[in-house]
Amino acid sequence: MNPSPEGGGTSEARARLLDTATRIFYAEGIHSVGIDRITAEAKVTRATLYRHFTGKEDLVLAYLNQADQGIRAQTAAARASSDSAVDQVQAVAQSIADSIQSPGFRGCAFLNAAAEYPDPAHPIHQFVLAHRQWFLNTITDLLAQTSEAPADPPARHLVMLRDGAMAAGCLFDPELVSNTFLGGVEGLLRKRGVEDPFDGVPRT
Repeated sequence: MNPSPEGGGTSEARARLLDTATRIFYAEGIHSVGIDRITAEAKVTRATLYRHFTGKEDLVLAYLNQADQGIRAQTAAARASSDSAVDQVQAVAQSIADSIQSPGFRGCAFLNAAAEYPDPAHPIHQFVLAHRQWFLNTITDLLAQTSEAPADPPARHLVMLRDGAMAAGCLFDPELVSNTFLGGVEGLLRKRGVEDPFDGVPRT
């Protein structure tokens, strides 16, 4: 590994840049943060940043890709917790509720990014749409396994419940928001004929 001018390896410098950008982008927004702020807090030079990223947009995409991979891993872990599709839906919903109650929660990184990049043709907006399509497909697949009833409408409903909870979670009592969200998911499962879907599952 070749050393960087900042005293660490090139991969270390990239990780530091991405970690710094992730922290600031999520907490303060994307457009309000400039390259100089990121390089200063990451303790790297502009030249080092441009060796790893073509520019700020590339850094934003890397930030969103990291968030995407984290949510995919979180969802995969929830699905691996049980062989039952109903239990998996519950586990995914609980993981969302846990995220809402986590320290420093500032809403959905993807909805926040879409608000700052509203042009549907922009690469960042396109990345957000791709992530959301993956999540919708995942929920639709899970709900299809819980009942013979069509899964598309309740899947869209669950995603909308999730969106509302993620938006409200940083504005109101996160525990109340989480429980309201879980209650909504419970209602969707009951409508599909699942008896007592959250029976015995502790609410956070």
